[in-house]
Amino acid sequence: MQDIRIAGRYQLGKKIGSGAFGDIYHGIDSQTNDEIAIKLEKINTHQPQLIYESKLIKLLMGAPGIPQVYWQGNEGNYNVMIMELLGSSLEELFTKCNRRFSLKTVLMLADQMISRIEYVHSRNFVHRDIKPDNFLIGIGKRTNLIYVIDFGLAKKYQDSKTKQHIPYREGKSLTGTARYASLNAHAGRELSRRDDLEAIGYVLMYFLRGSLPWQGINARRKEEKYKKIYDKKNSTTVEELCGNYPEEFKSYINYTKGLGFEETPDYGYVRRLFKDLFNRLNFECDYLYDWCLPPEQRQLENNTIEEVKIDSAPRSDSRKQSKGKKGDKPEGKGKKCLIF
Repeated sequence: MQDIRIAGRYQLGKKIGSGAFGDIYHGIDSQTNDEIAIKLEKINTHQPQLIYESKLIKLLMGAPGIPQVYWQGNEGNYNVMIMELLGSSLEELFTKCNRRFSLKTVLMLADQMISRIEYVHSRNFVHRDIKPDNFLIGIGKRTNLIYVIDFGLAKKYQDSKTKQHIPYREGKSLTGTARYASLNAHAGRELSRRDDLEAIGYVLMYFLRGSLPWQGINARRKEEKYKKIYDKKNSTTVEELCGNYPEEFKSYINYTKGLGFEETPDYGYVRRLFKDLFNRLNFECDYLYDWCLPPEQRQLENNTIEEVKIDSAPRSDSRKQSKGKKGDKPEGKGKKCLIF
């Protein structure tokens, strides 16, 4: 496949990854000599998703952290999407950092991840497959920017014009990745905005803890494994999950789990939880993530978690103050966090 040129223009290179419904290759645009990403899906696949995904990304394009799609079509036996080349996934970077992120890095990631999903929701879709593999950093001048990718499982949750919400249903199979899926996903309920946010909470705790309590569960059949993961996840209290980490993480997960099926999340409130903590600890929003630092300094950054485990200073419920103030600048010392 290395000698294939797609649409007479895009040279196919080596495989660099896999998504939910296709493989991703490095490529070169022969007209501009720019590097690109090429996503391929066999036309005769059981449930083709690439055409749907490319149309959805085109609908979302134009906002920070949404990859550009340059071309979509067919080549031989494949559906093809030509898109912006991105950097490593958060899962790859997590492994590079010995499977622990510092509190500072987690808080910087939380703000961007919530912002990305808030935008997707604002365009009437839920992502439904939140996991570290589906958040990537940019390249070149965009290395500070976190992108959300892989919209093959995304679903429209409300009508664009009438804003009529999809109906509540039960008896559905699990959608997404079991490790990070919401309890509603495990229980076979129709997913909505609350479930994307709950899944982000599990991802953040995964980054802080290094693993989640329901990892490593084995079973002969997939359904049996999912059931065991659900049982462990359901029986693990938020206090047990978040341990002695800052109270903001407990507040976040409790808030997302308490949302109603059709309820609009207060994105300002959940982002403010983490921004207030970030500023109270006098972190500087310099976008020096753990993977940007030498290993010895990275370890020092991780040690700061221990300093805030026991005491996270008293705080008030800021939902009323933050609601309706999307884009507010955070308060505190040091450089202000950029809000995308």
